[in-house]
Parts: sequence; C-alpha cells; structure tokens
Amino acid sequence: MDYDFIVNSIPLYVKAAELTLVLSFWGILFSMILGIVCAVVEFYKVPVLKTIVKVYVEISRNTPLLIQLFFLYYGLTQFGIRLEAETCAVVGLTFLGGSYMAEALRSGLDAVQKIQIESGLSIGLTKIQLMRYIILPQAVGVAVPSIAANAIFLMKETSVVSAIALADLMFVAKDLIGMYYRTSEALLMLVIAYLIILLPISIAFTLLERRLRRHGLGTNNI
Repeated sequence: MDYDFIVNSIPLYVKAAELTLVLSFWGILFSMILGIVCAVVEFYKVPVLKTIVKVYVEISRNTPLLIQLFFLYYGLTQFGIRLEAETCAVVGLTFLGGSYMAEALRSGLDAVQKIQIESGLSIGLTKIQLMRYIILPQAVGVAVPSIAANAIFLMKETSVVSAIALADLMFVAKDLIGMYYRTSEALLMLVIAYLIILLPISIAFTLLERRLRRHGLGTNNI
C-alpha cells in the first residue's frame, strides 16, 4: 500500500466529492419535487395525469440510469438537442429518483387517516389547503425512512455519471487506476470517500426519523 500516493490523491478525491455532492443535491431536490407531484396526482386520481404518472413510473423504475444518461447525452443530439453533462446527470437522477420518491410518498399519503381528511373538508378547507396543512406533512413523516433510503440510493447512483465524462469519485478512481495501476489505493480512497459522504447523511436521517416519531409523526397513529 503506497500511502504517499494516497495522500497525494486526496485533492483529486475532494474535488470529485464536491461534484458528487452538487449532483446529488440537485438530483434529490428535484426528484423529491417530482415525487410529490406524482404522488398527489395519484392520490386525487386525476384521470389523464394518473395514467401519465403510471407510465412514467414504470419506465423510470425499469430502465437503468446508465441507459437514461446515454439517451440524454448522446441520443438527444440526434434531434438537435445538446445538454451539458452536468445537466444530463441531474435530469437523469431526477427522472430515476422521482419515481421512487413518488412511491414512497404515495404510501405515506395512504397512511393518513380518512377521518382527518373528512374533518378538514368539513371545516371548509380546499383540497390544496388540505394537502398542504394536513395530509402532506403527515405523509412525509411516515415516508421519511423510504425517502432517506431513496436519497442515499441516488447519491450512490452518481457513480454512473462517469460514463458521460463527469469527473466524479468513480471517474477519478478509474482514472488513477488506468494511469498508475494503483488499484488497491484508488479503490480504498473511493470507499472512504463514499463513507465520509453517506454515513453522516444516514445518521442524520435516522435522528430525524426518531424525532418525528417522538412528536407523533412517522407512525400510523396520526
């Protein structure tokens, strides 16, 4: 094990980690927004939109992210559309993550007691107010474990973006292996980098879930 090589490689991994975090942040944020929209559409059973959402979910969950990225980065050029690699990565993560977030939130919406919905309607709340103030906050509380798992899943999926020449953590590791044949050192740094990123996030979500449970959210007794 060449420890000097590891020390000298740290700046490369730090820069790659920054890109990984940026892509993860936007991918998770937009997939959460898309997931909420899709879950609400399914919850209210909007006829045409519900069908569109179901088709989207099936396509998203049954196609690999790598194929989606290739289509966005290379396929769209056939139609005269050229997207930056970073944009393709965020769109791909959003497209993939949105379906998983939608399923997580849909289960949360289904867990909200019908009596609360009926009570909200009886006091004159509109459907938007009902969703904003009563249903959605409780649904998110119930769905926190699934949302956390999906967020971590998406962060790990960023390793695929190296296929469209983005210098993320996986790209740097493969680059170092190809140039210096330091496989053990490069992979060790890769594992450590992902642990440094993902472990605190996993702990934070665990603490959030416990806090929600103490305040009465995240359970079926809501």
